[in-house]
Amino acid sequence: MNRPTRLMTAALVASAALLLTACGSGGSDNADKVKGAGDGDEKASRSGDATSQPDGSKRPEIKLPKSFQVDFTGWKNGDPELQAIMDDGKERLLSSYSAIIKRDPQYDGFTFYNTNDALRTGTTWIKQFTDDNQTLIGKVRVFQPQPRISPDGSGTLFYCVDESNASTKHRKTGEVTTTPVKGALLLYRTKLSKTDEGVWKTTTVQTEQGACK
Repeated sequence: MNRPTRLMTAALVASAALLLTACGSGGSDNADKVKGAGDGDEKASRSGDATSQPDGSKRPEIKLPKSFQVDFTGWKNGDPELQAIMDDGKERLLSSYSAIIKRDPQYDGFTFYNTNDALRTGTTWIKQFTDDNQTLIGKVRVFQPQPRISPDGSGTLFYCVDESNASTKHRKTGEVTTTPVKGALLLYRTKLSKTDEGVWKTTTVQTEQGACK
């Protein structure tokens, strides 16, 4: 069957996302409106099996093929703790894409960076692509990151994703379904929890259409 176009919709919360035309997740009433979309070319290229971090933890390296690229813009913060949230949140997003391309809902990179609801609903979401024999091609742009640490010690990370240059491709027929320009900009709201090893794992993910300008 043909998968409707759209990269992350009622994402992970409703077990539907990446390149789906299903309605958006309708986030919270007090959601931040994110405006602006600068260009950037910081490519998401990865190699090797794992890297050691300053906190001593080992994280899996996420690798994407040249057929699907992710550009991150403005992914720097002067606060080391906020930067750590951004770094692990970035890897979580890359691991989601990689799991679809690898056809592996249990891909170790994805299970490493996700836990609780994000892991459960994300696994179901990835399986939708593997069951339909779909992969991802093209490019997405990720920008306007907004990391925060809550009084209870948990983290939040908001960011925008532009999916207008991304598509799905059927692995057998080669049929390509492009993402329509309308609805291609999505706001991600993620919550994170820091492990004893210093890894910020994502616990929930929501997306909203129309909240990024």
